[in-house]
Amino acid sequence: MCLALGLLLTGCSGKSRFSRDYDKLPKGSYSGKSYTVKRGDTLYYIAWITDNEVSDLARINKIPAPYNLDVGQKLRLSGGVTSKTATNRRKNSTSGTLLAKLPSPGASRCWRWPTNGKVVQNYSSADGGNKGIDIAGVRGQPIYTAAKGKVVYVGNQLRGYGNLIMIKHGEDFITAYAHNDTTVVRNGQDVKAGQKIGTMGSSGTHSVFLHFQIRYRATALDPQSYLPPRGSPPSC
Repeated sequence: MCLALGLLLTGCSGKSRFSRDYDKLPKGSYSGKSYTVKRGDTLYYIAWITDNEVSDLARINKIPAPYNLDVGQKLRLSGGVTSKTATNRRKNSTSGTLLAKLPSPGASRCWRWPTNGKVVQNYSSADGGNKGIDIAGVRGQPIYTAAKGKVVYVGNQLRGYGNLIMIKHGEDFITAYAHNDTTVVRNGQDVKAGQKIGTMGSSGTHSVFLHFQIRYRATALDPQSYLPPRGSPPSC
């Protein structure tokens, strides 16, 4: 799964104050061809910040499930991803060829809204666009899992994200919940659809809201194309 995020507040640019570029954050301490495991790292987190797929990292580094890592372990990155190639990969993600491989909303799993509130920043497929949606609310408001899965990251290592939760759903999907005030789940925990995982906050930003993403392998999807209408339960 190629997963990368970033944060760019543009208060004077004429854009919404919630507008950010989630693909231009520094992606951690790694070269174009390798990554050294730090305390708290998971293979999903490393894939997220280095624009790699978990399956590729596991294969080329011969790491069997459940993908246990050792602090100081050096991982080879798939194809030696560089900033330039990662950018090209994101640009190509909007091509007709890749889009044809993406799951249609009707064929995907049953997603639930992760919290209540107005969407104040929509998804954008443009290079540097918002790779998810931002949902406004009040501090302490509950945040719920969008689907059944396993927690693969809880932490605040990714600058600009605040308290971040990542949940794996099967082998192909992952959801992300950023800027939490509190988190009530741990790495490796199995969670049910609609289970409370944290509360809304402003960690890593200046306003209270939830940044929510759905990713399919290498590509960020538009959550509103997959979520049910407001007030409606999942259709499955």
